[in-house]
Amino acid sequence: MSPPGRRSGGHLNPAVTIALWRLGAFPSRAVVPYVTAQLAGSVAGKGLGRLVWGPAVSRVPVGYATVHADPAWDATAILAAETGVLVLLAMMFSVLLAHPAGRRLLPCAVRLATAVVVATFGPLSGGSANPARQFGPALLVQDTTRLWIYLLAPVLGAVLGAALVALAKPLTTQRPRC
Repeated sequence: MSPPGRRSGGHLNPAVTIALWRLGAFPSRAVVPYVTAQLAGSVAGKGLGRLVWGPAVSRVPVGYATVHADPAWDATAILAAETGVLVLLAMMFSVLLAHPAGRRLLPCAVRLATAVVVATFGPLSGGSANPARQFGPALLVQDTTRLWIYLLAPVLGAVLGAALVALAKPLTTQRPRC
């Protein structure tokens, strides 16, 4: 992990916190306070944006930068896409955290993965993959209709991804028979 990441945890995504915890790379006692701070930071950040830029931030089409899925995508499609993204990210974390060189690459890999997710899924599912990304904006604009999806799907993906990694570990630690 990068030097700032070692000091702060270096991530703003509650689903990442949960994935790292499930992978054994984040302390159990810190999960609830960290997730609470991430969600509170989402609300505070959007509130500060409103103070700095004025009421234009809260009006349509900006709406505190809430994400919206393509109208053709129903709740199931959004849930599947947002969950799948975090399954893959949790697996990527596992691979990178398993090797010292991978740990150094992790900050860059996360940035690149985030860019790919936003570019690919942004127009389709909303491309959030981060419960905190949608939490503050949805609360402040009072549009919580699909908020449950953006809160549940990434966490579900983090847990499933970590579970898949745990299932794969016994396979990779066995010695081949000759």
